[in-house]
Amino acid sequence: MTFKKILVANRGEIAVRIIRACKELKIPSVAIHSDVDSDSMHVRLADESICVGSHKPQNSYLNVGAIMSAADVTGADAIHPGYGFLSENYHFAEIVTNSKIKFIGPSAEIMKKMGDKIEAKRTAKKLGLPVIVGSESNIKSLEEAKKISSKIGYPVLIKASAGGGGKGMKLVKNENELGSLLSLAKQEAMKYFLNDEVYIEKYFEKPRHIEVQILSDKKTTLHMGERDCSVQRKHQKLIEESPSPVLDEKTREDLLNKTVKMVSKLNYEGAGTVEFIYDKGKFYFLEMNTRIQVEHPVSEIRGGIDIVKEQIKIASKGKTSLKQSDITFRGHVIECRINAEDPSKNFQPSPGTINVCHQPSGFRTRVDGAIFQGCKITPYYDSLICKLICQGRDREEAIQRLQRSLSEFVIEGITTTIDLHKKILSHKKFINSDFDVNWLAKENFY
Repeated sequence: MTFKKILVANRGEIAVRIIRACKELKIPSVAIHSDVDSDSMHVRLADESICVGSHKPQNSYLNVGAIMSAADVTGADAIHPGYGFLSENYHFAEIVTNSKIKFIGPSAEIMKKMGDKIEAKRTAKKLGLPVIVGSESNIKSLEEAKKISSKIGYPVLIKASAGGGGKGMKLVKNENELGSLLSLAKQEAMKYFLNDEVYIEKYFEKPRHIEVQILSDKKTTLHMGERDCSVQRKHQKLIEESPSPVLDEKTREDLLNKTVKMVSKLNYEGAGTVEFIYDKGKFYFLEMNTRIQVEHPVSEIRGGIDIVKEQIKIASKGKTSLKQSDITFRGHVIECRINAEDPSKNFQPSPGTINVCHQPSGFRTRVDGAIFQGCKITPYYDSLICKLICQGRDREEAIQRLQRSLSEFVIEGITTTIDLHKKILSHKKFINSDFDVNWLAKENFY
C-alpha cells in the first residue's frame, strides 16, 4: 500500500522536513497552520494547506478536532505528527486510527506505555535495564513529594510524565523550593502536553546524556548508533553528536545491543529513541521518545539512512526492507540547534522578523530549517528555527567544518544562539569532550 496523501500535524522545520520526504516519495502532502503561520515555509512547500485555528497551540496545533477535520476535508489517509505537540499523545493516535487513517508512528497502546515516563521506567526495569531511583508513580500531593525527595536525597528533578524537551522539568535543590516548583512543573506539563502528571527522580550532578536511535517494524529492530546530547541549556539540548566521544567500543556495543533487545520485545513500529543517563561508567534508562527526534539528522548523515522516509515506508508497508548491515556508519557528525533566543538574557525568546538570512553550504554541510528573509518568528511556539549539521572524517574535522559554517551563517533582525555556538565549539572543554549536561550553565560565556 502507498499513501494517497499525508497530513503533517506540525509546523516549522520538522514539518518542512516531512514534506520534503513526501515529495521525494511522490506522496502529496497537506500542511496545517495557525492564523499566524499562514505564510510559513511549511505552508509554502506543501501541496495543500488548511488553517486549523488561532495562534494559541491548544486552538490549532493541539486542536484534535480541527486537525481531524482537515484530514477529512483534504482526503488524507495518513498523518505524520513530527515531534512535540501531539506526537506522543496516545489519545490522538487512537482517534486517528479509529478514523481509518494511518498514524505514522507506533500504536496508541505502545505510545501510552512508553510515552508515560513512569510506565516506561517500569517496562525498562522488567526488561533488565538499570533505571534511575525515584517515584514509582505520579506525584499526587506535596506531602508525597516531600517523602520521596527526602528518601532519595536532594537535589531531585521533577519531570512531566507525558513530557519531553525539558518542558515541565524542574530542579529542586531543597525542600523549601519543592512546593512552588512542583506547582510550576504541573502547570507547564498541562500547557505543553495537556497532562499535568509529574514524577520525581534523583538528580545527577555531572552526567552525560546519551541516546540510541532505533527503527522497528514490530518484527525487526535496527539501531542507527548512539548520539551524545550532553551540551544543554535549561534541560534542552543545544548540540548533539555521533558517535559519543566518551564511549569505548565494548561499552557502545553493550548499550546498542541492550537497547535493540528491549525494543524488540515491545512490538514497536516506526522510529524511536531510547535515552540514557551515563554517569561514572554506568548507564541508566531515562525515557523512550516514541517519535522522530529534533536531532535525527545526526543519525541520518552518519548512518546514510533517511529516517523520515523509513517511517513512512514502515507505516505504509508494515515492514522495513533494511537490515542492520545496510546501515554503514561513517565519520563523525555534530548538530547545532539554532534558536531565536538571547543567551545573555537567560535564553529569553527573541521573536521578530528576519531581515537578512544567509545560510551556509559546502561539503558535508546541511541546514534543516524553515526560515527565509522576511519571515516572522512569533513568540507563541518553540524557539528552534533551524539546525546546522556537519560531518567530518573525525570529530576534529566535524568541529572545524561547523566553525567554518557558523562563520558564514547570517541571521539579522532577531537574536540567535549562533554566537554562543561559535564560543562553545572553540572552548577547550568542548574540544576535549570534557563536559556534562550541566557544563553550559556553569561556564561564563556571557
